[in-house]
Amino acid sequence: MQNDPVNSIGKRLFDLVLALLLALPAVAACTVAALLIWLDDRANPFFVQLRLGRDGRPFRLVKLRTMRIGTGDRPSHETTHGSITRTGALLRRTKLDELPQLWNVLRGEMSFVGPRPGLPSQTTLANERHRHGVDRLSPGITGVSQVQGLDMSTPERLAETDADYLRKWSFTRDLHLLARTAVGGGRGDAASR
Repeated sequence: MQNDPVNSIGKRLFDLVLALLLALPAVAACTVAALLIWLDDRANPFFVQLRLGRDGRPFRLVKLRTMRIGTGDRPSHETTHGSITRTGALLRRTKLDELPQLWNVLRGEMSFVGPRPGLPSQTTLANERHRHGVDRLSPGITGVSQVQGLDMSTPERLAETDADYLRKWSFTRDLHLLARTAVGGGRGDAASR
């Protein structure tokens, strides 16, 4: 397998195989979670948001909704814990809110591991990632920043962390990051207090 995550056929093949293996249990878990979200506030349990993908191309990211209706289209670090529903808090803690992103992986818009996809409004982050060449990568469901507990409030640091991932990429490192995420490593995009 070539040591380049940008053009790695092996990385894409791994993403497809793992997404297909997880599809059935993910659909079952999403169905239960969606029902719990709906019972919480009788509103759409899914959240679709425009994000920036590889080469800055926009795509629609799908997640289970964890915030109250009307919270707005803001980065997680700019929201408060009071914006998160009871069910949403559990889904975030267990990272189950990310399961619908398997659809984005199957469509080739995301990878399992890579930089988190930014919002179009996060221009500083997009510019820093472009400067470091990170925007050539497909965004990931998890990555170094999630495992290290970095959020998107420090775009320069986040872009540098993503650039370090790009420079040191290996299939083994991706497996390590997936394992760390699966056992609860990091906090992901946390809401502020």
